[in-house]
Amino acid sequence: MSVKVTDFVKRPGVGREGRPLKVRANFFEVTSLPDSNVHHYDVTITPEVPPSLNRKIYCEFEALNENILATARPVFDGRKNIYSPKPLSFGENDAATFDITLPEDDGAPLGKRPPRAFKVKIKKAAVINMEELHRFLDGKCKSSPNILTGIMALDVLIRHKPSMMHVTHKDDEIMYATVGRSFYTNQISQSLFGGAEVWQGYYQSARPTPKKMMINVDVSATAFYESGSLVQMVVKLLNKRHPDDLRRGIPDRDRVKLEKSLKNVKIRVTHRENASKRSFKIVKLTNTAANATKFEIEGKKTDVASYFQKTYKRPLQFPFLPCVVVRKDTSLPIEVCEVVKGQRHIRKLNERQTADMIKFTCQQPHVRANKIMQGLDILNYRENEYMRQFGLQVSEEMAVVPARVLPAPKIQYHPSSRDAAFTPKDGSWNLRDKKVATGATLGSWACVVFGNFEMQAVQHFIRELVNTCQDTGMNIPNKNPPIVQGNPQGNIEQMLRQAWVKAGNMSKSPPQLIVCILPNTGVPLYAEIKRVSDTVIGVATQCVQSKHIFQAKKQYCANVCLKMNVKLGGMNSFIEPSQVPFISQRPTILMGADVTHPAPGGDESRPSIAALCASMDAKASRYAASIRVQAGRQEIISDLSGMVKELLKTFYQTCGRKPERILFYRDGVSEGQFEQVLDFEIEAVRNACASLDANYKPTITFVIVQKRHHARFFPIDKRDSDRTGNCLPGTVVESVITHPFEFDFYLQSHAGLQGTSRPTHYHVLYDENRFNADSLQKLSYHLCYVFARCTRSVSLVPPVYYAHLVCSRARFHSRNENWSDQDSESGGSVSSYGMVKPDLQKVIIFFNGEQKKHH
Repeated sequence: MSVKVTDFVKRPGVGREGRPLKVRANFFEVTSLPDSNVHHYDVTITPEVPPSLNRKIYCEFEALNENILATARPVFDGRKNIYSPKPLSFGENDAATFDITLPEDDGAPLGKRPPRAFKVKIKKAAVINMEELHRFLDGKCKSSPNILTGIMALDVLIRHKPSMMHVTHKDDEIMYATVGRSFYTNQISQSLFGGAEVWQGYYQSARPTPKKMMINVDVSATAFYESGSLVQMVVKLLNKRHPDDLRRGIPDRDRVKLEKSLKNVKIRVTHRENASKRSFKIVKLTNTAANATKFEIEGKKTDVASYFQKTYKRPLQFPFLPCVVVRKDTSLPIEVCEVVKGQRHIRKLNERQTADMIKFTCQQPHVRANKIMQGLDILNYRENEYMRQFGLQVSEEMAVVPARVLPAPKIQYHPSSRDAAFTPKDGSWNLRDKKVATGATLGSWACVVFGNFEMQAVQHFIRELVNTCQDTGMNIPNKNPPIVQGNPQGNIEQMLRQAWVKAGNMSKSPPQLIVCILPNTGVPLYAEIKRVSDTVIGVATQCVQSKHIFQAKKQYCANVCLKMNVKLGGMNSFIEPSQVPFISQRPTILMGADVTHPAPGGDESRPSIAALCASMDAKASRYAASIRVQAGRQEIISDLSGMVKELLKTFYQTCGRKPERILFYRDGVSEGQFEQVLDFEIEAVRNACASLDANYKPTITFVIVQKRHHARFFPIDKRDSDRTGNCLPGTVVESVITHPFEFDFYLQSHAGLQGTSRPTHYHVLYDENRFNADSLQKLSYHLCYVFARCTRSVSLVPPVYYAHLVCSRARFHSRNENWSDQDSESGGSVSSYGMVKPDLQKVIIFFNGEQKKHH
């Protein structure tokens, strides 16, 4: 019997279609891999402290035990594991306990004095057989816990030295911090709005590829709190210009906002000698100013300001500011506190900070490639004594990989268009001389203007919009819809109901659409409009930013028209059926699934939202959606069976046939969850089919779609790049940097807009439809041209893109959500999410609003 090499699909050979070329990828070949076994030890440090402190303890342990460690040079992951190239000599029983005392220093959790005496228990866990890893890379055995631990040991090995730099590096100006697989430094940093700053870092990860290991190196960036005076931080958080602007004290609303922003930030005090080493965490702010915050000392009541004047001969400059509370009985004036350097900013960034962050990280491909190469100098694999000890060597040259550029498909619009069928160039086109494939009729509609805008401008915009829609092939018998004006801070539900009634009365038919003109890009108003229209009234809405009203550009109106047409059941364009034979030859349903989780650091009781979208016709242009709310942070879709059943029924009602094949694209799953998701979700799809008919067994293909990875491609020849310097749309890579033997590939299907494009990684886990490399790559690429909301190819297949949009949209369906700038992913219990009205299940996915493009 032959050994089963993988639980998933094996690569069915490589593709041949398209123009071959070579690109650079940010992977560096491991030229020498440890041959001998690696020794794995389990570490327990008590009491428990964060990884950064664990590393200090390990450093001290290393210094005290050079006799045991010097010849081995083991590496530590900051938590539980030590890997060594040689066995460590602990005497008889492969275990030992060491007492370590740290010198007085910072690192105090929650204002308590840090525990300075630690017990470090080290115990032999396993011997990692590296020979098995070599066999896996050669495709001779399947993955196993031993192989995964071996790869993890290499990961820890390449990260060990940089992660210890914040411990061993004593320069106060230059700081280092490790977060996950990246290590950051303030050598390259920039201020963000509101007391934060962004640091550049380097991501590195050991990846198994055909016949060898590779190290994936990328630049990354994350936000930190700006260090220094806490008063300055308060000024920035409250968006003031100068500390003097705080002289009147802080209104209650600002104090609550400030407390939320400062909670858990570490500070040091400046009013006592030798106190600068010690750090405290801010628990909260006092309700009263420093000169009104009373406490008792030696039986007498005094306030914080008077106490500082008397005890430290230090009159407070800002007695009108609240104090920070660092533990139950300790309140400190803000002006004697300094923010500790190198603290990660874990709260969600607001709109302005996010914009600043994007500016910092958005780099053209050649700039990014150069930064990665500079990063290699900082990571300095060549002179890494730990890697040398293990026998690991890494090439300093970026990998050059074979790629192919797939040809774009032919797109079809209405036959009466002057430009009815054409092949787009460079992944984008426009609506000039084109009419939509099937134009919808808009007879019953209204417009709501949120804010005070001139009626003349609004009417002019509606005229332009109607004309553009008609030029583009829609039919609009009612050219003068009723217009309702309302207050954006008022009762949104009432205004939309009023518009709904007026639309119905005017046209004597059920309203189809409400156009909403919004005063700004803020989330709260938009979220409330969508909650009411989707879950209360059951009518499609089209939101438009007021800034576009005054110019009413043709191009903008055309984009809005595309969204309106599909919301009303029209079809914008489709691909020549001969170019998508998998869909056109036999009844086939495409499905896309995604789960979004509440933002990190928020309320744990918040739910996750699962969405499933599926195509409803032979052209894969119309989609319907199904949504469920489920337990927070759970990746597996609980009621997938029910959702699939719902959409199979809708497909049958729409087409009159049952799908014979299912192509299921699944977003948002990490490698560690592949097996679990596959087992559970394939079973759910099968159960859904069986529940409709015991003999109904369509063939299923299950593909994981990943955007959260660090693979980037850089054109070598200028001819192979688009105007942004990125690889051309249709670039596919399926060797050298992919899995040693499973069926996966990278596809960059969109044209670059700004920065370096991120290819999408497709990994086939299960395949009863017997795809070869060409057929699946081509189909996936061609589908990216029929995303209904824009005239460009998109970065991931539409079923998944729509599922992603549905998840984002469903977040708006709770009344309990708090859509403030600070935290626009918060609130909402499972029961408070509204159900979408059935008529809207088909159109919800073409939802509008100025969403950020996922490019």
